[in-house]
Amino acid sequence: MELNAVIFDIDGLLIDSEPLWNEAASEVFRGYGVGLTEAQYKTTTGLRTKEFVQWWFSYFNIGKEEFERAGQEIVMRVLDKIERKGRILPGVPYIFDFFAKRSFRIGLATSSPPELIELVVKMAGIGQYLHATSSAEELPYGKPHPQVYLNCAEQLGSKPVHCLCFEDSFNGLIAAKAARMKCVIVPHISQAKDERWGAADLKLSSLQNFGELHFNLLNP
Repeated sequence: MELNAVIFDIDGLLIDSEPLWNEAASEVFRGYGVGLTEAQYKTTTGLRTKEFVQWWFSYFNIGKEEFERAGQEIVMRVLDKIERKGRILPGVPYIFDFFAKRSFRIGLATSSPPELIELVVKMAGIGQYLHATSSAEELPYGKPHPQVYLNCAEQLGSKPVHCLCFEDSFNGLIAAKAARMKCVIVPHISQAKDERWGAADLKLSSLQNFGELHFNLLNP
Protein backbone atom coordinates (compact mmCIF):
# COMPACT_ATOMS: atom_id res chain seq x y z
CA MET A 1 0.00 0.00 0.00
CA GLU A 2 1.49 3.33 -1.02
CA LEU A 3 1.65 5.85 1.80
CA ASN A 4 0.10 9.28 1.28
CA ALA A 5 -0.39 10.66 4.80
CA VAL A 6 1.66 11.04 7.97
CA ILE A 7 0.36 11.51 11.52
CA PHE A 8 2.41 12.69 14.48
CA ASP A 9 1.87 12.35 18.20
CA ILE A 10 2.82 15.49 20.17
CA ASP A 11 3.97 14.91 23.76
CA GLY A 12 7.48 13.50 23.92
CA LEU A 13 7.77 13.45 20.13
CA LEU A 14 7.46 17.05 18.95
CA ILE A 15 8.03 18.71 22.31
CA ASP A 16 9.89 17.57 25.41
CA SER A 17 6.76 17.81 27.52
CA GLU A 18 6.73 14.44 29.28
CA PRO A 19 8.94 15.72 32.13
CA LEU A 20 6.55 18.67 32.47
CA TRP A 21 3.51 16.37 32.65
CA ASN A 22 5.36 14.36 35.30
CA GLU A 23 6.23 17.55 37.17
CA ALA A 24 2.65 18.83 37.08
CA ALA A 25 1.19 15.47 38.12
CA SER A 26 3.67 15.19 40.99
CA GLU A 27 2.71 18.65 42.25
CA VAL A 28 -1.00 17.84 42.18
CA PHE A 29 -0.55 14.35 43.64
CA ARG A 30 1.50 15.77 46.53
CA GLY A 31 -1.59 17.75 47.48
CA TYR A 32 -3.26 14.39 48.12
CA GLY A 33 -0.29 13.02 50.05
CA VAL A 34 0.81 10.53 47.38
CA GLY A 35 3.58 10.23 44.83
CA LEU A 36 4.64 8.12 41.84
CA THR A 37 8.00 6.54 41.19
CA GLU A 38 9.58 7.13 37.78
CA ALA A 39 8.83 3.51 36.87
CA GLN A 40 5.17 3.87 37.84
CA TYR A 41 4.80 7.07 35.83
CA LYS A 42 6.27 5.47 32.70
CA THR A 43 3.68 2.66 32.74
CA THR A 44 0.90 5.20 32.08
CA THR A 45 2.70 7.40 29.54
CA GLY A 46 0.45 8.10 26.56
CA LEU A 47 -2.83 7.85 28.47
CA ARG A 48 -5.24 10.76 28.61
CA THR A 49 -5.01 12.89 31.73
CA LYS A 50 -8.38 11.71 33.04
CA GLU A 51 -7.39 8.05 32.58
CA PHE A 52 -4.01 8.70 34.19
CA VAL A 53 -5.70 10.32 37.19
CA GLN A 54 -8.40 7.64 37.47
CA TRP A 55 -5.82 4.85 37.32
CA TRP A 56 -3.54 6.23 40.02
CA PHE A 57 -6.23 7.72 42.27
CA SER A 58 -7.94 4.33 42.28
CA TYR A 59 -4.59 2.72 43.07
CA PHE A 60 -4.09 5.09 46.02
CA ASN A 61 -7.76 4.87 47.10
CA ILE A 62 -8.51 8.55 46.50
CA GLY A 63 -12.22 9.29 46.03
CA LYS A 64 -13.83 9.53 42.59
CA GLU A 65 -15.15 12.99 43.42
CA GLU A 66 -11.58 14.30 43.05
CA PHE A 67 -10.89 12.83 39.58
CA GLU A 68 -12.11 15.75 37.48
CA ARG A 69 -10.69 18.52 39.64
CA ALA A 70 -7.24 16.93 39.79
CA GLY A 71 -7.20 16.30 36.03
CA GLN A 72 -8.09 19.89 35.23
CA GLU A 73 -5.41 21.14 37.62
CA ILE A 74 -2.75 18.98 35.96
CA VAL A 75 -3.67 20.24 32.48
CA MET A 76 -3.68 23.87 33.63
CA ARG A 77 -0.23 23.48 35.17
CA VAL A 78 1.16 21.66 32.12
CA LEU A 79 0.00 24.34 29.69
CA ASP A 80 1.70 26.98 31.82
CA LYS A 81 4.91 24.96 32.11
CA ILE A 82 5.06 24.21 28.37
CA GLU A 83 4.55 27.84 27.48
CA ARG A 84 7.28 28.94 29.89
CA LYS A 85 9.90 26.25 29.36
CA GLY A 86 8.76 23.74 26.75
CA ARG A 87 11.49 22.67 24.28
CA ILE A 88 10.71 21.69 20.70
CA LEU A 89 12.63 18.50 19.99
CA PRO A 90 15.35 18.13 17.33
CA GLY A 91 14.20 17.41 13.80
CA VAL A 92 10.67 18.83 14.02
CA PRO A 93 10.95 21.47 11.24
CA TYR A 94 12.95 18.97 9.16
CA ILE A 95 10.47 16.08 9.36
CA PHE A 96 7.46 18.26 8.52
CA ASP A 97 9.29 19.74 5.55
CA PHE A 98 10.37 16.23 4.47
CA PHE A 99 6.78 15.06 4.10
CA ALA A 100 5.43 18.36 2.78
CA LYS A 101 7.91 18.14 -0.11
CA ARG A 102 6.42 14.75 -0.94
CA SER A 103 2.89 16.16 -0.95
CA PHE A 104 1.82 14.08 2.05
CA ARG A 105 -1.29 15.00 3.98
CA ILE A 106 -0.07 15.78 7.51
CA GLY A 107 -1.93 15.48 10.81
CA LEU A 108 -1.54 15.37 14.58
CA ALA A 109 -3.20 12.78 16.81
CA THR A 110 -2.81 13.13 20.56
CA SER A 111 -4.26 12.15 23.90
CA SER A 112 -3.79 15.74 25.04
CA PRO A 113 -6.50 18.43 24.97
CA PRO A 114 -7.02 20.81 22.01
CA GLU A 115 -5.51 23.68 24.01
CA LEU A 116 -2.18 21.88 24.09
CA ILE A 117 -2.35 21.15 20.36
CA GLU A 118 -2.82 24.85 19.64
CA LEU A 119 0.04 25.83 21.94
CA VAL A 120 2.56 23.36 20.51
CA VAL A 121 1.60 24.12 16.89
CA LYS A 122 2.27 27.79 17.61
CA MET A 123 5.55 27.12 19.43
CA ALA A 124 6.83 24.75 16.75
CA GLY A 125 5.70 26.93 13.84
CA ILE A 126 4.13 23.99 12.01
CA GLY A 127 0.62 25.33 11.38
CA GLN A 128 1.21 25.78 7.65
CA TYR A 129 1.97 22.06 7.25
CA LEU A 130 -1.15 20.69 8.92
CA HIS A 131 -4.27 19.33 7.25
CA ALA A 132 -5.87 17.85 10.40
CA THR A 133 -5.57 17.62 14.17
CA SER A 134 -7.30 15.08 16.37
CA SER A 135 -7.57 14.97 20.17
CA ALA A 136 -8.71 11.91 22.12
CA GLU A 137 -9.75 14.01 25.11
CA GLU A 138 -13.51 13.68 24.55
CA LEU A 139 -13.52 10.28 22.83
CA PRO A 140 -14.99 7.26 24.63
CA TYR A 141 -11.50 5.71 24.66
CA GLY A 142 -8.01 7.15 24.32
CA LYS A 143 -4.74 5.50 23.30
CA PRO A 144 -3.98 2.56 23.16
CA HIS A 145 -7.43 2.51 21.49
CA PRO A 146 -6.97 3.44 17.79
CA GLN A 147 -9.93 5.84 17.46
CA VAL A 148 -7.92 9.07 17.59
CA TYR A 149 -5.76 7.79 14.72
CA LEU A 150 -8.76 6.60 12.73
CA ASN A 151 -10.41 10.00 13.20
CA CYS A 152 -7.29 11.80 12.02
CA ALA A 153 -6.99 9.60 8.93
CA GLU A 154 -10.63 10.35 8.08
CA GLN A 155 -10.00 14.09 8.43
CA LEU A 156 -6.98 13.73 6.16
CA GLY A 157 -9.07 11.92 3.55
CA SER A 158 -6.77 8.93 3.74
CA LYS A 159 -7.31 5.25 4.45
CA PRO A 160 -5.57 3.97 7.60
CA VAL A 161 -3.39 1.56 5.60
CA HIS A 162 -2.01 4.54 3.68
CA CYS A 163 -0.92 6.36 6.85
CA LEU A 164 2.45 6.45 8.55
CA CYS A 165 2.59 7.40 12.24
CA PHE A 166 5.35 8.72 14.46
CA GLU A 167 5.11 7.93 18.17
CA ASP A 168 7.22 7.93 21.33
CA SER A 169 5.10 5.83 23.74
CA PHE A 170 4.10 2.18 23.84
CA ASN A 171 0.42 3.07 24.26
CA GLY A 172 0.69 5.27 21.16
CA LEU A 173 2.47 2.55 19.20
CA ILE A 174 -0.29 0.05 20.01
CA ALA A 175 -2.94 2.59 18.98
CA ALA A 176 -1.26 3.19 15.62
CA LYS A 177 -0.80 -0.51 14.88
CA ALA A 178 -4.38 -1.27 15.95
CA ALA A 179 -5.46 1.32 13.38
CA ARG A 180 -3.53 -0.73 10.76
CA MET A 181 -1.01 2.06 10.21
CA LYS A 182 2.75 1.80 9.90
CA CYS A 183 4.53 3.28 12.91
CA VAL A 184 7.96 4.78 13.52
CA ILE A 185 8.83 4.86 17.21
CA VAL A 186 11.15 7.54 18.61
CA PRO A 187 11.42 6.61 22.31
CA HIS A 188 13.04 8.64 25.04
CA ILE A 189 16.71 7.72 25.42
CA SER A 190 15.97 6.20 28.84
CA GLN A 191 13.62 3.67 27.19
CA ALA A 192 15.57 3.10 23.97
CA LYS A 193 16.43 -0.54 24.75
CA ASP A 194 12.87 -1.60 25.64
CA GLU A 195 12.15 -4.82 23.74
CA ARG A 196 8.53 -3.77 23.18
CA TRP A 197 9.64 -1.43 20.40
CA GLY A 198 10.00 -4.53 18.25
CA ALA A 199 6.30 -4.07 17.45
CA ALA A 200 7.14 -0.90 15.50
CA ASP A 201 8.01 -0.80 11.81
CA LEU A 202 11.06 1.32 12.56
CA LYS A 203 12.84 2.67 15.66
CA LEU A 204 14.88 5.89 15.60
CA SER A 205 16.73 7.93 18.21
CA SER A 206 15.53 11.24 16.74
CA LEU A 207 13.18 12.64 14.12
CA GLN A 208 16.14 14.25 12.41
CA ASN A 209 17.59 10.80 11.66
CA PHE A 210 14.67 9.86 9.39
CA GLY A 211 15.82 9.89 5.79
CA GLU A 212 15.16 8.77 2.23
CA LEU A 213 16.34 5.23 2.94
CA HIS A 214 13.87 4.83 5.81
CA PHE A 215 11.10 6.34 3.72
CA ASN A 216 11.73 3.89 0.88
CA LEU A 217 11.82 0.93 3.24
CA LEU A 218 8.44 1.89 4.69
CA ASN A 219 6.94 2.84 1.34
CA PRO A 220 8.21 0.24 -1.16
